[in-house]
Amino acid sequence: MTGILYGLGVGPGDPELLTVKAARIIGEADVVAYHSARHGRSNARASAEPYLREGQTEIRLVYPVTTENTDHPGGYRGALDDFYAAAAEQLAEHLAAGRTVALLAEGDPMFYSSYMHMHKRLRDRFECLIVPGVTSVSAAAAATGVPLVEADEVLTVLPGTLPEPELRRRLADTDAAAIMKLGRTFPTVDGALHAAGRADTAWYVERASRADERVLALGDVSAADVPYFATVLVPGRINAPTAPSDARGEVVVVGLGPGDEAWTTPEVRHELAEATDIVGYQTYTDRVRPRPGQRVHASDNRVEAERARHALSLAANGARVAVVSSGDPGVFAMASAVAEVAADREFHDVRVRVLPGMTAANAVASRVGAPLGHDYAAISLSDYLKPWEVIEQRLRAVASADLALAVYNPASKTRREQLVRMREILLEVRAPETVVVIGRAVGSPEETLTVTSLGDLDPEQVDMRCLLIVGSSRTEVTERAAGRIVHTPRRY
Repeated sequence: MTGILYGLGVGPGDPELLTVKAARIIGEADVVAYHSARHGRSNARASAEPYLREGQTEIRLVYPVTTENTDHPGGYRGALDDFYAAAAEQLAEHLAAGRTVALLAEGDPMFYSSYMHMHKRLRDRFECLIVPGVTSVSAAAAATGVPLVEADEVLTVLPGTLPEPELRRRLADTDAAAIMKLGRTFPTVDGALHAAGRADTAWYVERASRADERVLALGDVSAADVPYFATVLVPGRINAPTAPSDARGEVVVVGLGPGDEAWTTPEVRHELAEATDIVGYQTYTDRVRPRPGQRVHASDNRVEAERARHALSLAANGARVAVVSSGDPGVFAMASAVAEVAADREFHDVRVRVLPGMTAANAVASRVGAPLGHDYAAISLSDYLKPWEVIEQRLRAVASADLALAVYNPASKTRREQLVRMREILLEVRAPETVVVIGRAVGSPEETLTVTSLGDLDPEQVDMRCLLIVGSSRTEVTERAAGRIVHTPRRY
């Protein structure tokens, strides 16, 4: 009979935070093992000490390196791999002899723990049982007294060893965060929190649950004093401190992308989460999942100026307003409308920012290949804000310049003749074989794609949810065994 390896979570530090099961197994085990640095002290053993008994065999697994350099031929990772292999064999000798081994792990054995390195090396040879423990994240949250996540908020756990751009991206893309593995990484973490706009609500917790626990606001932390066993918590926005009522507001015009949530950038998602008010055409505001306390102001599609004025007025009174557009807000969308109204003297003190989004033209083009791979133009066929004579003039110019053309707002229920007229104008110069791509509701479950020609283009196939791409004279359709591909060559 072989012994059992127990991976025991001993919690964040306070011995009273061990589970009853972990305390029992520690007292019953033949062998108690734990990791430590060269100084020999083990936080895990200190947590388990009240539950040890006389006569037990203790094994201290001493890391050959922690943060220092090494002359091991495999570098830092190679030194640790060799150490874990040797440590596993040391435990295996006891297990093979039928002894029960309790391997102590700070926090939880399967959560950034050294235990897992033993588990992976021994699980195929011996019975390995896991006893979960209270994590440092839970202890840190309890120490702050601030709810970490609520309702359907998302919590992201991040190692502070990530590069700052990656930390910044992930912080901007989550509701709440716990950042571990600090110490020397703290300046990088602090910079990422400030760059992501999350520093003001962040808490620093050092040695959570222990006698020397410290809880500070992020701004009160000295980087020189930060140990490895510290955690930064960013509570979810539901419980984050609210801005004072006299705070300076702003308008952020954001692009949601064409339809698929995956095409909404992390930067835009961050601004939507931070906003006090969401303003936009109802079809687009319906794509935003408001958090508790956010106000949504939906309106009709043809009131861009009124919508922009409403958003700026909210911001002038201290609100943080996100104006939503489909695709990119600067392409036939709300960025221009907001900029026009913001030019009025009454809004000169209101900050306005524009965040880009994936355009419908790029989305449709990507679905078929690269029809916009060379010079191209973009035109809206809507004559609601500009006369049809101007549209005709531009269509003739594009046709004579032999540019590929992305056509926005090609038709609606009441506006059908413009597309018919566009086809006639282009055929005055372009060959009937000119490639045309019709992308409808791209990025949604109703997505359809049609590749046809200018001569065969049927206006009845097109509605307001479509975007058309009319190729240049050089745009090609290649039928391949792996699927059709459309592209406009980059070389002439």
